[in-house]
Amino acid sequence: MFSLKPHQRVYGIFFVFSLSMGALLSRLPDLQKSLHLSEGQLGLILIAMSVGALCGLTFSSPLIERFGARTTAFVTVFGASAMYAIVPWVPSALLLIPVFFVAGLLAGALEINVNLETDRHEAQLGTRIMSRAHGMWSLGFFVTAFISAGVRQLGVSVHVHTFAALVVVVIFGCIVFARIENAPPRIEAHAGKMPLVAFPTIGLLPLCLIGAAPLLVEGAGIDWSAIYMRDVFAVEPFVGGLSITIFSLFMALARLFMDPVVERYSPRVVAGTLLGIAAVGLVIVGLAPHPYVALFGFLLMGLGCSSVYPLAVSAAAQRTDRPASVNVASLGQMTFVVFFLGPPLLGFIAEAFGIRTSYFVVVPLVIAALLAIRALAARPTPVLSEPEPATPHG
Repeated sequence: MFSLKPHQRVYGIFFVFSLSMGALLSRLPDLQKSLHLSEGQLGLILIAMSVGALCGLTFSSPLIERFGARTTAFVTVFGASAMYAIVPWVPSALLLIPVFFVAGLLAGALEINVNLETDRHEAQLGTRIMSRAHGMWSLGFFVTAFISAGVRQLGVSVHVHTFAALVVVVIFGCIVFARIENAPPRIEAHAGKMPLVAFPTIGLLPLCLIGAAPLLVEGAGIDWSAIYMRDVFAVEPFVGGLSITIFSLFMALARLFMDPVVERYSPRVVAGTLLGIAAVGLVIVGLAPHPYVALFGFLLMGLGCSSVYPLAVSAAAQRTDRPASVNVASLGQMTFVVFFLGPPLLGFIAEAFGIRTSYFVVVPLVIAALLAIRALAARPTPVLSEPEPATPHG
């Protein structure tokens, strides 16, 4: 039914998973209200997902190498989506903790799987596709956020919404994942034994910082924007949902079209420009006097954090000191702890000092990433150092 190239099926993993995750995150204001949680309490529950993601990123690399991309995709995407669908049915906040932990565990493993496969397909194709692949994640998030804004306005329950998202994910996942095949490792890849635990090296730390900053911006935009619009401006659910929709749309558009720009101007120039745009967006959201000004700030945040993380992933995967999956996992440990743990901590700040302040505190990390930008290539670099022989796919 679908004639997809191997790397396009990896795009599908990004897209399909974001549909279910986005359905849940876009309904956080409703979950918060139904469980009578403050911002700090909601943030505390979300920390469980951070801990799960850290465990998945730390320990799953050998299992992914053993079971392969296809099996890993089925287990992680369907398993995490099932956890998201269960969340609205959980009767108490305390019981949500193990559900979010398992969801985070599977999401961490998925992160290694998709980034490793994308890097290997880049090597085969001889052109950059990492930003495009992450763009499919953002595109899926835009689609689900746009639908969610209308669904919330119509008063559809969270239970029905997340279950419908699970059904869609299973149907499309079965179609897209069925013929996924492992891409061959890069010809210049490290051939050493896979360690059980993936910790970052000193040389990888600047890339971790560069990757962490845009993910905190993304977490602040996705997890708290709808709550920000509701609490600061008391807007209708549809207008509040537009914050996530606009954020995701411009992140998706930038990622889908950024790879040729990187090839022309270099990773360092592109990442530096985007981080500057993200910082401006954060300040605008923090100071916005009107909801439409805030929406413009979310637009800049989405644009600014779009392709910085994919550039850090590509740089980590192309390091030759360790196997690529270990470096990707190490980078993921540091950055996705920020992605999952940062927004809950921002919830505590929002409760103590106001939700506007929570956007200002992200700015220093973005500035720190700008100071570490020399870890990225200063000139356009080829994806392959030498041509790699083509590998047949069934």
